[in-house]
Amino acid sequence: MKKIVILEGDGIGPEIMREALKVLEVVESKANIKFEKTFGHIGGEAYDKFGTPFPEETKRKCLEADAVLLGSVGGPKWDSLPPELKPETGGLLALRKLLNLYANLRPIRIYDSLKSISPLKETKISNVDLITVRELSYGIYYGEPKFIDNEKGLDTMIYDRKTVEKIAKLAFEIASKRRKIVTSVDKANVLRSSMFWRKVVKEISRDYPNISLNHMYVDNAAMQLILNPSQFDVILTSNMFGDILSDESAALVGSLGMLPSASLGDINLYEPAGGSAPDIAGKNIANPIAQILSCAMMLEFSFGMIDEARKIEKAVELVIEEGYRTRDLADHSSKILTTSQMGDVICKKLEEVW
Repeated sequence: MKKIVILEGDGIGPEIMREALKVLEVVESKANIKFEKTFGHIGGEAYDKFGTPFPEETKRKCLEADAVLLGSVGGPKWDSLPPELKPETGGLLALRKLLNLYANLRPIRIYDSLKSISPLKETKISNVDLITVRELSYGIYYGEPKFIDNEKGLDTMIYDRKTVEKIAKLAFEIASKRRKIVTSVDKANVLRSSMFWRKVVKEISRDYPNISLNHMYVDNAAMQLILNPSQFDVILTSNMFGDILSDESAALVGSLGMLPSASLGDINLYEPAGGSAPDIAGKNIANPIAQILSCAMMLEFSFGMIDEARKIEKAVELVIEEGYRTRDLADHSSKILTTSQMGDVICKKLEEVW
């Protein structure tokens, strides 16, 4: 039996996770399969209960799992904690390190019926279909030395050949199944680590002659995502730049609540792109779709259940086409649903499309 560890986390995490698990129950019923699901603590809620954002019991459960499904971590409540106790650094970054996650995949898909909520004109987003491949295990988030006192703070941005080669190969492999375009984003005009990054990516590209490789400075990439987002197919970039650009690209859809992600490593991690949204936590108004689609990515990448994943995606698409919305997606003609109602509607539609 495949083991899934469920980490609901903070803020809206428990609410949206409940809806994803309801969808997973439909999959289990229809596909005649059963997952072993266990729950663990992480982030601020773990700190409040155990004095640490990443308890040893959670670490043990994650290392014994076949996949980890995460809600969200963090919030202003814990911002004053020292770095090692913050939900983001002591929890999420530590989880990524434990699982040896090296790549974050964040696909951006524009639904026809949601084009009106994008901040960009429909003509700019009509052909947008891109995925950001973000290096997740190295760079400035993990580089040493790190230091902070009352006078200065220090972070180290470093990359080695093995790390860049691994993420570059993944990006080229993904591009080979798409439109065969890789845009490598760096800051090679001023940063030594980016100069090295560009050099290694160029070398790896020689093994993929059918893939078109472009290089773009991160500041220009940020602008081009708004001016001409349809030019991008696969965006390959470093940990910090990928963190920023993938969030920016999420704005093209109009809501972070629509965007799933997968982080690949020894044990894969799946989580929605949005944060913990503490301002709406507990109100039953959060959008659970990103969490549900993250569950679909889990079925595909960790369990090889591609057809089942496509069925979940189809159910979500049909629900959106029929005008059902949570508040973040709503316009004057929408059928506005609560978090739990949206989960129920998607479950019903999934049963219909099965």
